[in-house]
Amino acid sequence: MTNALKKLLLGSMLAISTLAAPFAQAREVKIAVTSLAYEEKVQEYFRTVDATSKSSVRAASHETDFSRREAMKGERSSTYSSYEGTYSYIERGELRKFTADIKGELLKTGYLRVTEGKPYTAKDMEKLYDIVDRIKKGMYPGADYVLFGTVSSIQFREEANPILNTDTVSYTLSLELVGDFSLISTKTFEVKAAFSAMGEGQDTKLVTSAGANIVLNRGKVISEVSKSLGVDVIRQVEEQIAINEGYAPPVRGTVIQEKKPDTEVIRFR
Repeated sequence: MTNALKKLLLGSMLAISTLAAPFAQAREVKIAVTSLAYEEKVQEYFRTVDATSKSSVRAASHETDFSRREAMKGERSSTYSSYEGTYSYIERGELRKFTADIKGELLKTGYLRVTEGKPYTAKDMEKLYDIVDRIKKGMYPGADYVLFGTVSSIQFREEANPILNTDTVSYTLSLELVGDFSLISTKTFEVKAAFSAMGEGQDTKLVTSAGANIVLNRGKVISEVSKSLGVDVIRQVEEQIAINEGYAPPVRGTVIQEKKPDTEVIRFR
């Protein structure tokens, strides 16, 4: 084998290995998705009334040979007090409605996989945000990462807007949800991705008759929010793990067609 041929073969092998590298990096990544945690400050009104009443009666008599005296003495006392105000406390919990579409978008990538974790059932909500403690307790077996999300803002809006120069009113129900997400390694407990994502949805009805019964589709609004949130979450997950972890996602939606050789076939008879 000549030196020129050896160099040609070596160059071909290097080119093949370079092309194959991104596909080797696109290994399956297993992610567990937690329910969205929330924390809310709650205020409640209270009023306390304390009332007491005491009474006593004393009787006395005095007799002699010629007379008899009787005397009675009564006493009564009462107290009354009233207290009112508000007290505040922090309520913590999980929303379980908005993670199905996040898991669905993970599966659509073709290389991200979903593993089921154990739900958080402890009564002590102080540990709800301690995701590292939950990982150490084995709540996400088999997962490479845990996608932990918290609700930072959630707001329903109902609006009625008359359309100018018409007798029509536009009734709208909308929901906007913003969540903060962290992708945490189950091996090193490092945060490998962090971002905010938003989901939006709305239902609108145009009404021309006054006094009509308007029923806006709340289920449709929640479904739209869940789907748009899932798309935004996975877009950012893919962007950041490609940068921080070096995973090269496979190109989706690309059809490779074989090019047929331009050969003219001549038939002899």
